[in-house]
Amino acid sequence: MAVAARVNPRDYFEPQEWAGLSARSNWKGLALVAHCWAVILAAGAVAIIWPVTIPLAVVIIGARQLGLAILTHDAAHGALHPNLAVNDFVGEWLCGGGLGRYRPYHLQHHKYAQQAEDPDLVLSAPFPITRASLRRKIVRDLTGQTWFKQRFGPFVSRLEARKPGESVFAIVGAEVHRQRRWLIGNGLAAGALAAAGYWWAWPVLWLLPRATWFQVVTRLRNIAEHALVAKDEPDPLRHARTTHANLIERALVAPYYVNYHCEHHMFMHVPCWNLPRLRRSLERDRVTPRMEGARGYLTVLDSISQAA
Repeated sequence: MAVAARVNPRDYFEPQEWAGLSARSNWKGLALVAHCWAVILAAGAVAIIWPVTIPLAVVIIGARQLGLAILTHDAAHGALHPNLAVNDFVGEWLCGGGLGRYRPYHLQHHKYAQQAEDPDLVLSAPFPITRASLRRKIVRDLTGQTWFKQRFGPFVSRLEARKPGESVFAIVGAEVHRQRRWLIGNGLAAGALAAAGYWWAWPVLWLLPRATWFQVVTRLRNIAEHALVAKDEPDPLRHARTTHANLIERALVAPYYVNYHCEHHMFMHVPCWNLPRLRRSLERDRVTPRMEGARGYLTVLDSISQAA
């Protein structure tokens, strides 16, 4: 199995500088998690008071749902907090869950980045695609089809493959057991809002953003990070792409420094909030021209969808 080439921090940084860049913080990761939830709650509150803002709230909340996934990703690297127990608790219970399953999968992605054993290679393999194909994917994302397939696809397939005489109730029971945590969490939140007189708030201000805008920006993130990056790329400075993000993109598409993906692959244990500073250090030493990069998310979309 071909392990992806590694970058040695000592080749780029003095020990004191590297110690500062790679240091965990007792409060910064927790502050980002708090910020993410604060934005979600504020957008939801405004939408409840002024329903005309619901479309904007869906976009803002969907982007922060991606933000929670990004912070889970940092937790998978042990970067949210210097105490691993605190790091894992926050990643599992305050950032959306699934950390225990995600961590080994994601670390395999880093170990074999862009190699045949990379479990995320399938996400970048189909590109380039036609513009029509890209539009169809985005439409499926925005209409909830992608979310439904991800959330309920295995259940539907299991029903379709049901053998004669096999109980439908047994299949449904197994699915309820598999999704019990999701069902309980959503049920409690929906019930609490319904009891407060806002029965519509949970489906409209949590499930709808998750089923629509979150799917779009997650796709954009995946495309920007690895699409058209060469398979079996030997240069560790080109295993992933860093995409310049303006203020609007950082708010609605690429929260919490997720656009610094080349830097993250080069130095995967650096906390996300230190990636801009790390980038400036690499620019100072004229390393960035050798790195994979793009001027913006629209530039990436244009480059991956030019095929006729």
